[in-house]
Parts: sequence; C-alpha cells; structure tokens
Amino acid sequence: MISRYSIGLVSCIVAVFCANVAHGQDFPVKTIRIVTSGAGGPSDIATRLVAQGISGPLGQQVVVDNRAAGNTVVEAVLRAPPDGYTLLLYGSALWLGPFLQANAPYDPVRDFSPVTLALTSPNILVVHPSVPTKSVKELIALAKARPGELNFGTSGPGGSSHLAGELFKSMADINIVRVNYKSGAAALTALIGGEVQLLFPAASTVSSQVKTGRLRALATSGAQPSALFPSLPTLSASGLPGYEWTGIFAVFVPARTPAYVIARLNQVIVQFVGTPAARERFAELGVEAVGSSAEQLGARMKSEMARMGKVIREAGIRGE
Repeated sequence: MISRYSIGLVSCIVAVFCANVAHGQDFPVKTIRIVTSGAGGPSDIATRLVAQGISGPLGQQVVVDNRAAGNTVVEAVLRAPPDGYTLLLYGSALWLGPFLQANAPYDPVRDFSPVTLALTSPNILVVHPSVPTKSVKELIALAKARPGELNFGTSGPGGSSHLAGELFKSMADINIVRVNYKSGAAALTALIGGEVQLLFPAASTVSSQVKTGRLRALATSGAQPSALFPSLPTLSASGLPGYEWTGIFAVFVPARTPAYVIARLNQVIVQFVGTPAARERFAELGVEAVGSSAEQLGARMKSEMARMGKVIREAGIRGE
C-alpha cells in the first residue's frame, strides 16, 4: 500500500520538476552579456563567434563585453547577479590566477559555476633549426647533456607559453632557462633569429614558419593529436607521458546561478560549437571545438589547479 507520505513526496518532486521546466522555458527574456578579455585577441574573436551562434537559439541578443585582462575581467562577472545573463568566457587564468598573485579577490571554485569547456588551442613545441634535435626525446637528452645552455622564450610570467615550458621542465627534469619578452610576437621573432632555442607558442601563430622551414615543430601539447597539425605527435606520446597543456576557452557564470539556466546555456553553446560550420571557422582561427559538460569543465579545472599549482609554486612564478 502506498502511504500518504509517499504520495506527498512524489507530488513534491513532480512540482519541483515542473517548476524547473517552466523556469527553463522562461530563460532568457533579455539580452545576455559575455565578458571576456580585450578586443581583437583570440578570446575576443572566439567569444564573438559564440555570441553570434547562440543568439538565434536563445531568441535574445548576446553582446560581448571586453575588459582589460586580469582581475577586471573576472570581477565584472563576480559582481553580477547569478541569473545567467552575465557569462564569462575565459581561460585557465581564471583558476590559476590565485596561484600567480597574492590575495586574489576571488576563489574560482567558490565564486563561479562552470558551464562548458567550449574550445581549446594547443601549444606547439618548436625549436630553431640550429638545434640538433628532431624529436622530444632528443631534445630532452640534449638538455640533460647541456644543463642551463638552452633557452626558451615566453611572453610574460604566468602566460600560456611560460606555463607550458615550466611544465616541460618539471616533467622532463631538465634545466632550460626562461627568457621573457614583452609579447608573443617578440618571443617568436627572437626564436626565428636564434636568440632562444625553443618556444611553446599557440599552434596557430607558427604554422607558416613551420611550413617554410624557419622553425622545426617537434610536438603538440594536448592530450590528443591536434587537427591543426595532424602529422605531429603529442608531447605525451613523444617521451613525456602525461604531459598536457592547452589554451582554454571556457564559459562560467556566477556561483548560485540556477541549474536549469546552466543547463540551457550549456545546451546551446555545445550544439553551436559542434556544428560543422562552426568547427571549420574555429579551425581557421587555430582553435578546436570541444563543448564539454559543466561537470567535465569543473573536473578539468580542479585537476589543473592541483597539477599546475604545484608547478607554479615550485618554479616560484608570480604574474606581473
């Protein structure tokens, strides 16, 4: 016999489910804002494509709000109401920032809810043609034989190319010297000119130099081979098992945003980045479509905080 308590419990569950469905149908009812870093960069271009792609399915205008890189981007979303109308499209700087600066004004796990890992941009290990190595294993052997003699260029403390290089140093247990430049373009120029011997830039920035032989590409940095450089192996498969580092374009909302809102945003973003047209357009920009679940992004964030936090602490890295 079904008790009155059981009937009442089922009724409550059904009522909550129906309420969530109704709320989901109500969202969104006004313009959505996606906050990202400065205009003209990779994050800005990717964000604008995402904004255009999800505007139609959501039935609302989606605008891009560019902010100066750093805490100003994060704080613009941190202070926003948790209603799904203010999104953050940002990279691993969100969750690694607190390791790179003292007294960060936010906690990435406490203050933000993940929506989706939308896109990734693999780094690529490239060397100057004068370096007598044609594989990752040979490069590691050379670095061990000549400790402190090989230099790698970076575009700033805590940047993607810097962290990729520090992870390489740590996992390979080698001594290569970091040389900092004011920008990624300056670091690339230095590599082409032979001032430094290796670099870990975004794959999209060096494709022409690799094709013309001005630089030699050894491997890509992701867990899987990159569609941008299908003939190149990964670092993990080339003598450094477990190595993984990619540029990330992830979407977050303020903590306490309702689950049905997060689910709706995840649905439309994942559907858009997965379309053949969107994948092709992103590939032209040097990024690869992913479209993960919110849970997968949350797990990736926590895993990377543990792994890269250790690398940052051991290397004594501090952002500018």
